[in-house]
Amino acid sequence: MLNYKHLHYFWEVARCGSIARASEKLHLTPQTISAQIGLLEDQLGETLFTRSGRNLRLSESGRLVLSYAEEIFSLGGELEEMLRNLPEERPRLFKVGVADVVPKSIAYRLLAPALELPESVRIICREGTVDDLLAELAIHKVDMVIADGPIPSSVNVRGFNHLLGSSGISFFATEALASRLEGEFPQNLNNMPLLLPGETTIVHSRLREWLDNQHIYPRIRGEFDDSALMKAFGQTGTGIFIAPTVIAGEVSKQYSVQVIGESREIQEQFYAISVERKISHPAVAAVTETAREWLQFK
Repeated sequence: MLNYKHLHYFWEVARCGSIARASEKLHLTPQTISAQIGLLEDQLGETLFTRSGRNLRLSESGRLVLSYAEEIFSLGGELEEMLRNLPEERPRLFKVGVADVVPKSIAYRLLAPALELPESVRIICREGTVDDLLAELAIHKVDMVIADGPIPSSVNVRGFNHLLGSSGISFFATEALASRLEGEFPQNLNNMPLLLPGETTIVHSRLREWLDNQHIYPRIRGEFDDSALMKAFGQTGTGIFIAPTVIAGEVSKQYSVQVIGESREIQEQFYAISVERKISHPAVAAVTETAREWLQFK
């Protein structure tokens, strides 16, 4: 690897025109500078200066090296200037991964407290599967992962699960679809079109078990890993769909649907997963503390 200290000595000699003047500027002996430039020439395998009497002239290779040195040290000066002019209070980065199975409204309400901290915080959100996000957590590419369950036993990642709370689920339908329901909830779901969260979600199996226990057999029209896509299909009347009861009002308003029933027997849980047992990042602490007050196992 190129020794940049040697390159800097060469750069100063080329700019000053002689080793003597460069030594005065650098507060080094001429012998030291001459020796360092000699080491640089040995490393590059090229002669950088030729002597003309008492003066030094750049060789053809020396002129090429000087052009690169000028650019390198110019960029270094720009970097120093930029850092000097940065605002004293720079935003603290909060890198969070949100599992795609977590409803966007839930994710927003969980993360919003981080932006209300006294210190400036800039959130960087990444969305993906739980497995992919946990892999990023393991190499510290994210500070926290918000998921619908603890770390799966199949994932070999060291981390700590922080239960934020849980919520029962509500069932939603368009006005037209709701008008076709007959009888009382939940039996009126029988033989009706239903949209399910995908098999990758924990609530999928809980909902299936609940339907079987109630002897209810709807017509499954689709399964979705992305909760927002499921709601978009539900908005068109394709089928009845579910969402956590804690955001029922927001879902009804945003998708122009109505609640046709709810169940507290089916609980959807939310976790913050971090590499810390004891949370020290202020944004992670704000998320976990506020979430526990808000969710409180609705």
